[in-house]
Amino acid sequence: MQSYLDFEKPVADLEGKIAELKSLAATDQAVSIDEEVNRLSVRADEALVDIYRRLTPWQKTQVARHPQRPHFSDYVQSLITEFTPLAGDRKFAEDAALQAGFGRFNGQSVAILGQEKGSSTETRLKHNFGMARPEGYRKAVRIMDMADRFNIPLIAFVDTAGAYPGIGAEERGQAEAIARSTEKCLELGIPNLAVIIGEGGSGGAIAIATANRVLMLENAIYSVISPEAGASILWRDAAKAQDAANNMKITATDLLGFGIIDGIIPEPAGGAHRHASEVMNETGKAISQFITDFEGKSRLELREHRREKFLAIGSNLS
Repeated sequence: MQSYLDFEKPVADLEGKIAELKSLAATDQAVSIDEEVNRLSVRADEALVDIYRRLTPWQKTQVARHPQRPHFSDYVQSLITEFTPLAGDRKFAEDAALQAGFGRFNGQSVAILGQEKGSSTETRLKHNFGMARPEGYRKAVRIMDMADRFNIPLIAFVDTAGAYPGIGAEERGQAEAIARSTEKCLELGIPNLAVIIGEGGSGGAIAIATANRVLMLENAIYSVISPEAGASILWRDAAKAQDAANNMKITATDLLGFGIIDGIIPEPAGGAHRHASEVMNETGKAISQFITDFEGKSRLELREHRREKFLAIGSNLS
């Protein structure tokens, strides 16, 4: 069942009328509804295109958080074959929020990292809503070490509101774990790609997104802090999250202009939650292009490319 966001009400009303007509036709075969359904479908499609053509940053934030938006597991299932998940940080425990393993993309071996938010109450609790604890980032470092040792490209799917801020996580060194994961990304001698598929929140995202190439889905967001937290700090009022989102420059278009990301993966009108297969196809093309572009580069070249890329962020601003 489709879940609608507040600003999608015109589309919800039209599609609700279509559903009513189809329900009526199912109970009365004599009723002809084809012409009216077609007319309403055209209007709904036009309304959807118009709404998504002019999304505000806050509306994009809502789209990025949509409960039906494809998650890490969906991308792995669609794009990666022979995926073998690996568990545990070899120090304390397994963290289910940050998933990791190895598989094949178009027949080539790849290492895979990513936050999994879950798609039901049970799985959201299991994966802690995609907010990793220190063990998740230490597991990521372990996988990156293995990939580096065997010269296997790394792909990270980023989708988290941020690292878990609980007392236990802080006691076990959350900040240190994130810093070491970020450091490991920078020193890799293999090509690494990060794709922000939903939320890219703070250090929880940067820990696996410090890559040779960083891409964002069109309606994803990437920020140092959530709009709600930013509003609480700036105005002491979380209700001003919309104002914060509009001023924080967290959309793909803004970040591409700053040089923080390297490209945008387009989403059809209606977002990835309505057109998952099309978005998967575009993401697959982007991954293929990344592998082609970085194939054959030496370990030194890859490190130097990463270094220059991050040092150049913001250099084009006056």
